[in-house]
Amino acid sequence: MRFLRIAGITAALLAVVALGLFTMASGRQATSELPVAYNHRVHAGENKIPCLYCHVNARRSSTAGIPSVERCMGCHKITAANKPEVKKLKGYWDRKESIPWPKVTWMPDFVFFEHWPHVRAEIKCQTCHGPVETMDRMRQVRDLSMKFCVNCHRRKKASIDCAVCHR
Repeated sequence: MRFLRIAGITAALLAVVALGLFTMASGRQATSELPVAYNHRVHAGENKIPCLYCHVNARRSSTAGIPSVERCMGCHKITAANKPEVKKLKGYWDRKESIPWPKVTWMPDFVFFEHWPHVRAEIKCQTCHGPVETMDRMRQVRDLSMKFCVNCHRRKKASIDCAVCHR
């Protein structure tokens, strides 16, 4: 009986440690606050700024990329310059620092995904990222699983060859 209890406790501890290591290795650490309270609803929703205006790398790269502070300051040198969050943004600009945005969207490391073919195929960003233009704070709303992707590829008559996503 004592052996079973020790084995159970050991297994539970190993599971917690493994989960912690996975979280640290994948970078999936929960963040309670953003360095600057960026609001997609205001930018993409109310102001109708297209996703590709800020995420310019999506046209030609595997990652959509995080907009540079320079891109943000292009508008915010004038627009809403007196607001506290824009002042935080300007602080990064003045210090010549990148903003340490937390990663939001996750795919397994063994998946090879590129944004550019999806952009060129005119797949809307919302297909995978959800209604970003309604989000005060960006969050992952879709399970970007193999099933999700394969179903989409079938609907769009895109290749479902394994080598497309797994290299």
